[in-house]
Amino acid sequence: MNVKAISYIEKIRLGDHKALARVISLIESETGEYEELLKALPLRTVPVIGITGPPGAGKSTIADCLISELRKKGKKIAVLCVDPSSPFSKGALLGDRVRMHAWYNDPNVFIRSFASRGSLGGLHPKMIEVTDLLKAAHFDYIIVETVGVGQSEVEIAGLADITLVVLVPEAGDDIQAMKAGLMEIADIFIVNKCDRPGADQFIMSIAQMRKYSAEHKEIPIVKTIATQNTGIQELLASVKDNLTAAPERKLKMLTEKAYQLIVHEKIKHINKADLENEIEKAIKKKEFNLYKFVGQYKQ
Repeated sequence: MNVKAISYIEKIRLGDHKALARVISLIESETGEYEELLKALPLRTVPVIGITGPPGAGKSTIADCLISELRKKGKKIAVLCVDPSSPFSKGALLGDRVRMHAWYNDPNVFIRSFASRGSLGGLHPKMIEVTDLLKAAHFDYIIVETVGVGQSEVEIAGLADITLVVLVPEAGDDIQAMKAGLMEIADIFIVNKCDRPGADQFIMSIAQMRKYSAEHKEIPIVKTIATQNTGIQELLASVKDNLTAAPERKLKMLTEKAYQLIVHEKIKHINKADLENEIEKAIKKKEFNLYKFVGQYKQ
């Protein structure tokens, strides 16, 4: 094993946040010997809590409250926040990590923001690798906050041990459009800002959605007012009760992660600009066929 990789892993294991940040940057940019380092990671089980939901639902505030409750219990937490990408700079667009400003100087809390880079599933393309890296560190919990929710929001379910879907009463009109995807990924529904009108009726609507679940599972519904820290202890208790994943789920999670990693490895040599140039040349020829063209890349 590479000596530098061993050094990085040892520093990360001992809680060196600078070394951790450096390795995350190497993974993001696919530079250095990051692959060798990933292969050398020790196996360690750390609960991964996924938080998703539409913009403005209060995901960051919920995450902040969970950090607070876990820190009271002496737990060490890593937080990965994924924001939408700017179409121009490709950087994070919202930059709303200011809601977690209280934890930036806490040595037992590590926060890293990412841009989704156009990923439909709401996650950064290297989130699997970064999460596994954090598991090798000294953290007790990993929280992953994603961009939003929709029919494409399935990646978080393959990454997190438990997925929290944050909604607000005003989402009632949108719930019908979202219900299939939500029932697939939600382990706990959080109705935040439940002091607003229509909250109880909205909770009843979510309860009715259970019949659309293929597993007909009873998904817990927790009411919160995150800005007042109301319902957070109940939420944390529900998270702990539901964190024990069945063996078949762990197998599916590993399979999904392996699939995503293999797909990325297969396509990472394909540059979109080069592809555009090749197509431009090809369409000038007679009888251009898209599927024959794509077939060249399958060989």
